[in-house]
Amino acid sequence: MSKHQLYMVAVDGSEWGERATDKAVSLAKQTGAEVRLVTVIPWSGIQPLSVEEIAARPLEKAGEEARASSEILDPLVAKHKASGVTITKEFHWGHPVDVLKKRIKEEKAVMAFVGRRGRSRVADLLLGSVANSLAHTVGIPIVLVP
Repeated sequence: MSKHQLYMVAVDGSEWGERATDKAVSLAKQTGAEVRLVTVIPWSGIQPLSVEEIAARPLEKAGEEARASSEILDPLVAKHKASGVTITKEFHWGHPVDVLKKRIKEEKAVMAFVGRRGRSRVADLLLGSVANSLAHTVGIPIVLVP
């Protein structure tokens, strides 16, 4: 009896996130693993500075969730629907590395897939890449997809 295997894929709407998904699904076809697509939108909860921003923030947040699902997650699931691989999706708010690290550990993922570059090269330079941060903290193989 084979042990449940889960591959977690960080996706952000970039071509590199799509490539990471492609690679995870390809490997999952060979191994029988499930694939979980995870999108994380940065959110600190302390960003609003004015009453107007505080009032508008929940509406923006709801709109952003709908956009992330329809523009990032749903197309990737649809692209690989015929693969035979079980693909699920998650959307979270927070710091991408913190959320991914938590979900990888909670779900006992056996491998994580991350694109070589995200949507923001500047953020990668300033904050360190998601892949680099995960590689030093999660204790599972990280596949960095070019």
